[in-house]
Amino acid sequence: MAVFQAFRALRPTPEKAERVAALPYDVVGREEAREIGEKNPDSFLHVDRAEMDLSPDIDLYDSAVYARARENLLNMEKDGTLIQDEKACYYIYELTRKQKTQTGIVGCSSIDDYMNGVVKKHELTRADKEQDRIRHVDVCDANTGPIYLACRYTDSLLKLMDDWKKEHPAVYDFVAEDEIGHRVWVIDGEEEIQKIRQEFEGISSIYIADGHHRAASAVKVGLKRRAEHPDYTGEEEFNYFLSVVFPYDHLTILPYNRVVRDLNGLEERAFIGSLKFNYELMLMPGFPCKPVEKHCMGMYVGGDWYHLKAWADIYEKQDIVGQLDVSLLQNKVLGPILGIGDPRTDQRIRFVGGSHKLSELQELADETGGVAFAMYPTSMEDLMTIADEGKLMPPKSTWFEPKLRSGLFIHKLS
Repeated sequence: MAVFQAFRALRPTPEKAERVAALPYDVVGREEAREIGEKNPDSFLHVDRAEMDLSPDIDLYDSAVYARARENLLNMEKDGTLIQDEKACYYIYELTRKQKTQTGIVGCSSIDDYMNGVVKKHELTRADKEQDRIRHVDVCDANTGPIYLACRYTDSLLKLMDDWKKEHPAVYDFVAEDEIGHRVWVIDGEEEIQKIRQEFEGISSIYIADGHHRAASAVKVGLKRRAEHPDYTGEEEFNYFLSVVFPYDHLTILPYNRVVRDLNGLEERAFIGSLKFNYELMLMPGFPCKPVEKHCMGMYVGGDWYHLKAWADIYEKQDIVGQLDVSLLQNKVLGPILGIGDPRTDQRIRFVGGSHKLSELQELADETGGVAFAMYPTSMEDLMTIADEGKLMPPKSTWFEPKLRSGLFIHKLS
């Protein structure tokens, strides 16, 4: 059963929340972060991407970067931009994108739940990216970005959230520059705090939607602290990591599209012809092709868009991972035809989140004479089933929108 703790969040004052809140560190490029930081001294990117405050040519993994992140975090607390709550609370975090709202509870998950499989993952992580966040969490002595989790909420937990929102004012309420609305409530009632903890104790599985590297890194810092404190009790803050848990059916998964720089030496006609063994192709002249059902995708190459529908015999006998559209594309096209052996490391492939327009995919393919694939999004049901079976998705299988903002909740480890 899940352990989900209330905690004393370090968080912005209401008047500073909008300026502090920042996109996750891994969706903001180095130069973009520097530009944001120069315009906004309160942006939490000064903590999550602290290299922006150092020499432009400094290595991203230089010790000075992590030291500066810690310094910036401490300074935000010293100058009153961030204030820690006096008692352990839960928090409601509501995000609204394109008139669709999702609402979850902010608290702290147990590192033991991650290790024993109550908190379930569905993607592999890369050691270099893990090591970066391990150092960041360890030096800052804090979880600075929440892990994006999902589960099957009980009706009583949904009602508790709705009732609290109706009866209490939001402490934060703003619309960010990308037109996503953010509202936060503090749940400080003892009865409600106990109820939430008890409700989560009855939930058997919680799923990582986004933030696999942050989760793995937070757990490894917790284990490191346990080794440094062999007399630990299990109640110390380093035994937990910052999380937001949403009802799984509130979430929106967008497609994670692919662009390959070239056709692996093939002529365009030969490349298109090679696809007919696994896909039914239909030329879609004049406009981008957005797939509307599973086992279909759009493809742009050589100035034209095509609709591709997988032949049933290439997926019917596959397991649930093999039936994913991203798996079919990798196993039938990217690997054997385009020579993309490991999409996690191959520099010829680019992954483009589904919030980008299909015309952008077209432009990227045209720049290098390559090919773009517009995918149909993976479902939450497939994600959860794969995690339940202990299996893993191919890399970049899901793109969640809206992104959680960093800086609205910080979990101090000591």
